[in-house]
Amino acid sequence: MHAPASLSPVVVNGQPFALPQSTLASATLLHVLRNDLSLNGPKYGCGLGQCGACTVLVDGIAARACVIPAQGVTGREVTTLEGLPGRCSRTEGLHPVQQAFVDEQAAQCGYCLNGMVMMAVALLERNPDPDEAAVRRELSGNLCRCGTHVEIIRAVLRAAVLMREAQA
Repeated sequence: MHAPASLSPVVVNGQPFALPQSTLASATLLHVLRNDLSLNGPKYGCGLGQCGACTVLVDGIAARACVIPAQGVTGREVTTLEGLPGRCSRTEGLHPVQQAFVDEQAAQCGYCLNGMVMMAVALLERNPDPDEAAVRRELSGNLCRCGTHVEIIRAVLRAAVLMREAQA
């Protein structure tokens, strides 16, 4: 994609966007996703990159969108919660991680859910068969105030099974 000099290319959920350089220079990735692209999966939590509510994938790696300057993702692939179903070509509807969270009822208030799901996707793309300890380590940096940790861990382990079955 060739953008005019005043616009910069950003790929979000597989779609190219040309955003004004002035917006990218002055905003965080979270701000651009929510306010300019109307993608509300990533949540504003702490604003310091510590709670995980804003987690997205940047080139497949989990990243905290509230502390990433938007200009830092120019020319890179960003995936939000809304783009997950397209990441798993062998399933229809929800991504297997999303489906597992539904199946295991792994949400209460849902505020942490975006970060938990995105971290789980990143983990399962690196390690398709994690044990409980690996899941706990991966999610340890995400804050859940409601106490659904047990269900969330079960959901990630279930998602691993669903993803392996989808690939079979």
